[in-house]
Amino acid sequence: MSRFVTISAIAASYFVFAILLNSVGTVILQSINTFDISKPQASSLEGFKDLSIAFVSFFVASIIPRIGYKVALMIGLTLVTIACAFTSLLGSFIVIKLLFACIGVSFSFVKIAVYSIVGQLSDSVKSHSSLLNTIEGIFMLGSLSGYWIFSFYIDAGTGKSTDWLDVYYLLAILSSVTLLLVYFSSIKKADQASSPNSIFADFIEMIKMSYQSLVLIFVISIFLYVLIEQGISTWLPTFNSEVLGLPTNVSVQMTSIFAASLAVGRLLAGQILRYINWYVFLNICLVGMALIIIMLLPLTQEPATVVVTSILNAPAVAYLFPLIGLMMAPIYPVLNSVMLTSLARSKHAAMTGLIVVFSALGGTTGSMITGFSFQALGGQNAFYLSLIPMGCLVVSLYFFKVTTAKHSV
Repeated sequence: MSRFVTISAIAASYFVFAILLNSVGTVILQSINTFDISKPQASSLEGFKDLSIAFVSFFVASIIPRIGYKVALMIGLTLVTIACAFTSLLGSFIVIKLLFACIGVSFSFVKIAVYSIVGQLSDSVKSHSSLLNTIEGIFMLGSLSGYWIFSFYIDAGTGKSTDWLDVYYLLAILSSVTLLLVYFSSIKKADQASSPNSIFADFIEMIKMSYQSLVLIFVISIFLYVLIEQGISTWLPTFNSEVLGLPTNVSVQMTSIFAASLAVGRLLAGQILRYINWYVFLNICLVGMALIIIMLLPLTQEPATVVVTSILNAPAVAYLFPLIGLMMAPIYPVLNSVMLTSLARSKHAAMTGLIVVFSALGGTTGSMITGFSFQALGGQNAFYLSLIPMGCLVVSLYFFKVTTAKHSV
């Protein structure tokens, strides 16, 4: 029973943070409508979220084993519970910025703790992989449900009302219930604390690794991929609203197709990669992404012939374009897998730090570039520009394949 409660606690924690983290695109759209700010201003929310994750993750990795994984989860959940409550009460764009900074800080504690607890609960590679995939699947479920939860609080018109901020009361309650579940769980303390020099040692290890050609090409590839993904996912609700002319709540609901596509794409990739080389497969995915953009974006220029009132009469392109997530989904986990299997286990912690940092930088850069492009060139042209980093990723993948074949780190 205690094992079940512990698994439920970490799964619920991941579910809550999936909703909060992946709400950034919805909140950007609503902030533009509600607070009358520009798209570049709204895109800064991605930076508050991602950069806080990157910065804090590096420093707390060695601290969390000392304070305990259970305490780390409770710190993260307590912080977001308070932040959500204040967001509903105060309701300003500055408070929303602080909310996403708190979400990023909290997720740093939660992710490190959850991954460590999964290791405690597993006695073999098979059981570890099974449990971790289950937890990650629940994360995708939280991401998917988050779009619908937010859409219920958004009016069907322009979204000018501030009533949508009431969603954070619900999220505060959900976080507090999860906090209680964690409190009553039987989460073990770490077997041993890190050494006093672990933070400094990890930093030096990361710096040393970043100078190696294989690692440098890898982090460039990760940066480019996350730049593309976050640029599209963060601005897809705004694209649906401003380019396709969908009501605000429907725009958010249609974005859930993208989250579902990512989930399905990763499940399918696990089976496909048993029969096809990873390099060939990722290039097929990139070509598929490019074709979806080239073939479907021209359809968004056609004026709507009917007034959209729900997802049932949304135009076909609103359903088809988010399917780019099917092609996009396998790239990130496959790159990480290829890189980590090229390393000695003693270097995995330092490599994970680099992955978190460059993923965060890529996400922030992609969101901000798309935001500026959306403002200056329009939504269609902003998404066309994603073809540039896709082309760069094709090149970096080639060098990554060549380097992994010749070197071991």
